[in-house]
Amino acid sequence: MAFHHTPLDRFISGADKALRVITGVASASRPTPARHIAEAELSDAERRHSAGLMRVNHVGEVCAQALYNSQSRFAKTAEIRAQFEQAGREEEDHLAWTAERLGELQSHISVLNPLFYAGAYALGTVAAVLGDGTSLGFVVETERQVEAHLLSHLDQLPAQDGRSRAIVDQMRIDEIEHGAAAHALGATATPAPVQAVMAVMG
Repeated sequence: MAFHHTPLDRFISGADKALRVITGVASASRPTPARHIAEAELSDAERRHSAGLMRVNHVGEVCAQALYNSQSRFAKTAEIRAQFEQAGREEEDHLAWTAERLGELQSHISVLNPLFYAGAYALGTVAAVLGDGTSLGFVVETERQVEAHLLSHLDQLPAQDGRSRAIVDQMRIDEIEHGAAAHALGATATPAPVQAVMAVMG
């Protein structure tokens, strides 16, 4: 017999996931893209630089979890909710990969993750309340900007840091797919002023 989730079930599940996200406890459904790449010799400055970039990427994934959690919770149709949940599971891989990489680089996640999560959850809620088309359009624009952000990180990461680069490149590929899926489901274009504000906030 199929189990139907009540609003309370979804709230409890969402709260549990939020706590795991902001405390850095995430599990990946896919192995890290860096699994076959040997650790490179990095100077202290290079290691700190890579760690700084990967921390920014981890924060981005905290925000992605908040966005997809809020958008799936307030989605108007089961199809759209399923897409947000699927994308959120793949984004959780990114969260786990970047956290693991930070540990390898002898660094840590941001202490401001709870604030980032709360802010992103609020944005996702607003987008979802405005309707599925608007919510999907928000995803398309977010993923477009994230792709550009990840490309800039590939330019900035030390050339020999193959482990970090492999993770960032797979994240980039996944973000492109999430944006394309949202577009295919009927995303409406995000107004240019909103795009500009999103770019500043990013």
